Amino acid sequence: MAVPVNQHRTATDSESVEALELELLLEAIYRHYGYDFRGYARTSIRRRIAKLMREEHLSTISGLQERVLHDASAWDRFLRGISVNVSAMFRDPHFFLAFRRVAIPLLRTYPFLRIWQAGCSLGEEAYSLAILLEEEGLYDRSLIYATDINEATLRHAREAIFPADLMQKYTQNYLLSGGHRSFSEYYTARYEYAVMRPSLRRNIVFSQHNLVSDGAFNEFNVIMCRNVMIYFNRELQERTHALFYSSLATFGILGLGARESLRLLPQEALYEPLEAGEKLYRRIA
Repeated sequence: MAVPVNQHRTATDSESVEALELELLLEAIYRHYGYDFRGYARTSIRRRIAKLMREEHLSTISGLQERVLHDASAWDRFLRGISVNVSAMFRDPHFFLAFRRVAIPLLRTYPFLRIWQAGCSLGEEAYSLAILLEEEGLYDRSLIYATDINEATLRHAREAIFPADLMQKYTQNYLLSGGHRSFSEYYTARYEYAVMRPSLRRNIVFSQHNLVSDGAFNEFNVIMCRNVMIYFNRELQERTHALFYSSLATFGILGLGARESLRLLPQEALYEPLEAGEKLYRRIA
């Protein structure tokens, strides 16, 4: 005799199915496109997946998987949506003020500076560094490698065009970070947009790099990766820090985001803090 199937799925059942769908989606993207989001923190990535599903008018993650695997435009939308592109020029001004105060004197001792801005998003922090270095007389002997996983984001960063209504906020951040010129010197207002001064781009190389799967590509005096690893799980954080350590010259400087830390990582004892209360470290071993 046939056994009746229970038609009532519990909330736990639905959550288990959704978790399985998510793992299958991330695995499929890795195998098909080579982008590895499997080490991203699940709470964060679920939130972004849910937003993408609403925008695509889909009710299941499986439906999203089918679409991004078979529709190139849907894949582009997915990649833009899954990448975190939230930043600002001179974000956390106290960090840049500390960088001016304690890092710049150390960097003056080098004949040439290689700087890696990892996870550069739309380029705000790369241009912030360019401005800071120019004001400190170091930009002409510096090269900033600004990298991101998303080529569409990098195209935007290269254009150096930002909404004009953000300039007031950016000006305030700049002044709080120790800027001592008029911030309007660094951009030209054009209708509803502001275009950063072309000379700021002269020593910035924007290129694609995936922190999850790509390796070291140079030795750097400074590595900045701020507010990126908060979206990574612990294993991916450890792997990324191992990459940064191997890419950073002895006595090189590492800058992290306000919610990020070296605490309890294998590399913790290999750095010393440069300023109490700021996520600025110097490699000492």
